[in-house]
Amino acid sequence: NQQKEFKILSLGDSYTIGESVCETCRFPEQLKDSLSINFKKDTTFSLRVIARTGWTTTNLINAIEQENISDDFDLVTLLIGVNNQFQKREFSIYEKEFPALITTSIKAANDKKKNLIVVSIPDYAFTPFGQTKSDPSKISEELAQYDAYAKKIADAKGVSFENIPPITRKGLEQKNLVASDGLHPSKEAYRLFVEKIFAEAKKIVY
Repeated sequence: NQQKEFKILSLGDSYTIGESVCETCRFPEQLKDSLSINFKKDTTFSLRVIARTGWTTTNLINAIEQENISDDFDLVTLLIGVNNQFQKREFSIYEKEFPALITTSIKAANDKKKNLIVVSIPDYAFTPFGQTKSDPSKISEELAQYDAYAKKIADAKGVSFENIPPITRKGLEQKNLVASDGLHPSKEAYRLFVEKIFAEAKKIVY
């Protein structure tokens, strides 16, 4: 009985690399663990993460080109865009680069769009850091514009889109959802992300 390897690729920024939480606390690791627990014994799980804090869509595109990734991943997650908003990049850059990233992600996912899950951008307005900004509601508004566009493209390409801002919007009343840096999601918040993503991931896996 041959061991099967189930390959996961997670693409993104600080929310994927898990800024300010432990390595096994970040959501791709928690997702891998959740899948492996529910999986047949003869399957091993590998995870590749291409993400860095501060990355915009442009940075991610460049990194993927340099990394020369294979196209045999069983599951790919894509979560990107917060730094386009945070660094006040033109929205038109996202409009051009996000669809290109979806195309690249599908290619990495064995050319199967059902193997790709797009994760929406957490709403950092509902964090101690977000509250120090002059107009937190403007952050929410701008991120909602990014997410609406991402969902539109995901829907058009027949790709799953997971909406997670409702989790992060509890960050002010539930302080355990925010990491010690006062900005990024905590291990607990990522666990809730995974709960949401898991149902979709399970369809891909089983």
